[in-house]
Amino acid sequence: MNRTELEAYITATYNVEKDCPWIKYPNYVVFRHNNNQKWFALILDVPKVKLGLQGDSLLDIVNLKCDPIMIGSLRSELGFFPAYHMNKNSWITVALDGSVSDDRIKMLLDRSFEATAVKIKKRMISTEK
Repeated sequence: MNRTELEAYITATYNVEKDCPWIKYPNYVVFRHNNNQKWFALILDVPKVKLGLQGDSLLDIVNLKCDPIMIGSLRSELGFFPAYHMNKNSWITVALDGSVSDDRIKMLLDRSFEATAVKIKKRMISTEK
């Protein structure tokens, strides 16, 4: 999945609009929940060298909120990196160069969306009279 396809998928699936909050970085796109404004995906292009790869060319990536238990195993796989400019314990960077399957990206995107959604608190119902 490339950047354009991912942006279109996010917009259609989660009914959100992209936001470009940094004038200096017009290719950095944030997707956030409509109700709580929390980010669940950040798409950007970074020099490969910033991810520990060879070359000076730019690579499109997406940062996703992720279960810390999954992060360790994902980082050992092709196309996954420690989160770029995010908390490395709870975010993961995924390359958008075809090295990670579309289904895998969508699954991680769903989890990121759920992890950043508004939490509904259950009220304690008293059984005492």
